[in-house]
Amino acid sequence: MRKQLLKNNLLLQFIVIILGFTAILGKLISVSAYELVWYRTMIAILALVFIILLRKHSFRLPIKDIGKLAAIGIVIAVHWICFFHAIKVSNVSVTLGCLSVTTLFTSFIEPLVSRKRISLFEVIVGLVIILGVYIIFSFETRYLAGILFALLAALLASVFSVLNKQIASNYEPEVTTFYEMLSGFLAISLFFLFSGEFSRGSFALTSVDILCLLALGIICTAYAFSATVRLMQKLSAYQIVLAINLEPVYGILAAYFIFGESEHMSPGFYVGASIILVSVVVYTVVKSRTRKGVIEHIG
Repeated sequence: MRKQLLKNNLLLQFIVIILGFTAILGKLISVSAYELVWYRTMIAILALVFIILLRKHSFRLPIKDIGKLAAIGIVIAVHWICFFHAIKVSNVSVTLGCLSVTTLFTSFIEPLVSRKRISLFEVIVGLVIILGVYIIFSFETRYLAGILFALLAALLASVFSVLNKQIASNYEPEVTTFYEMLSGFLAISLFFLFSGEFSRGSFALTSVDILCLLALGIICTAYAFSATVRLMQKLSAYQIVLAINLEPVYGILAAYFIFGESEHMSPGFYVGASIILVSVVVYTVVKSRTRKGVIEHIG
């Protein structure tokens, strides 16, 4: 029993490390954020179809729910576009540091959707996180555009998490993710079609791009999602959420060693990022002690 528990926890940490490398891959891929997300959703769709057929799941869902999943998929696609664009106009450290405020946004958006009162504790944690963001703003003004896009990506991530919770838990996760990825892919395709991007030959890929995109679509999207859902059946929600909150830490550390000087930030940035990360972890620990638990923060 202990060996199995240890194995599951090690697998969880491995998945979080994989998620942390999403930003690394985004920086290595040379195409624009729009093109990157277009390829990512396309590859994820193919991988998910393979998984669904392998597990003999049905693609059939009520039309109404498919429509809801399609809307959520567009939110996910825009979130990814903002996320990868933030990396390209700033760097991995700034993007992941600011993306940590997703928990803050979720703590305010979730009560609005479910019509619940916002707790005083969440307001206090939110103010502390805002302080951390302000410190990053103050010391890293050269990355203003990246910070703004990363914060927008965090806001969209929280919207996706709250909306996804309302419907995705009713069906097989691979099937709901398939429809979300499909709608995101179609939305970006329509954008390219009407903007004339398809005719400009801007989709030339290098060998590095192809390898990174395959890793991003198959490992960081299809595999990581499916594996996380399976672990939810074996580990507590608190363990999973707490581990996922370490994603920015792994990503920032990896970027520091992989990209060198471009990821070396001012001391003020690390102070601000630390305030945000500690606040998120404290928030998760306290929420785990409530009767509702923390499963609400898993997308």
